[in-house]
Amino acid sequence: MRLHNLTLQAFGPFAGTHTIDFDSLSADGLFLLHGDTGAGKSTVFAAICFALYGKPPGDRDLLLRSHHAPADLLTEVTLEVTLAGRRLRIHRIPAQIRPKRSGEGETPQKAETRLSQWAIDTDGKGHWEPSSKSHQEAAVEVTDLLGMSRDQFCQVVLLPQNDFTKFLHADAHG
Repeated sequence: MRLHNLTLQAFGPFAGTHTIDFDSLSADGLFLLHGDTGAGKSTVFAAICFALYGKPPGDRDLLLRSHHAPADLLTEVTLEVTLAGRRLRIHRIPAQIRPKRSGEGETPQKAETRLSQWAIDTDGKGHWEPSSKSHQEAAVEVTDLLGMSRDQFCQVVLLPQNDFTKFLHADAHG
């Protein structure tokens, strides 16, 4: 798995739209994500997990929307990633309440998922080609390409902060 970029909008503590360019961060190999407590490091990992699987690590569903974002700015995440040699763009919008487009009041916004794959046409030009629109189709495709479920990804790749001490003290079999 290679992360290319991640765009967060009204997600967690990020009230606006923010993009992380992992390609430039990893140009020299490894990079370190660090910052003070509350700086948003865990939110970045939650956004990656949400983009890949449609659900953040643990039970954070209620914490996806930024309390600081303007009401008319939808919560959404877009991740460009290469999985098993395929470059994908995964765009997810969680279910949320938004202002009505006309009139006053609020209305439910349904969850949306768009999965696209980078393709090269016969002229040698690259473009994003829609791969699936279903939340379930995208989750199955990502799971197949990564070779692990969301729970396995969270346990092996993310290792939740609260479980780190347990991990350090675990024996080789357990």
